[in-house]
Amino acid sequence: MLLFYPGDETPICTAQLCSVRDRWEDYVATSAEVVGISSDSVESHRKFAEHHKLPLRLLSDVDGKVSNSYGARSLIPGKVARSVFVIDGKGIVRYANVRPLGLFKPKDDKTIEAIRAAM
Repeated sequence: MLLFYPGDETPICTAQLCSVRDRWEDYVATSAEVVGISSDSVESHRKFAEHHKLPLRLLSDVDGKVSNSYGARSLIPGKVARSVFVIDGKGIVRYANVRPLGLFKPKDDKTIEAIRAAM
């Protein structure tokens, strides 16, 4: 599962990733690999993950190549859209939820349900 988010240490993004952290056992139970992606730097991700004890891997997409390839671009220039992509074992996107403004975080129950449905 790819979890795109606009930025480290921002209110909604922090709530979103801490919610994933708090439901981590439910995500692990799906056997999915969960990866967070934003345009922030590797150093920013390291500090963010340490500060909030985030168990998931965070990837830096500073040049926007990954987010562009998934169509996960925000209406805010230079930022990724808050998005969830569930990709099955064959590399097929089975679920996509792209929010170009991303004022609300995705619901974990719906995301976990989408992961299970893709299995």
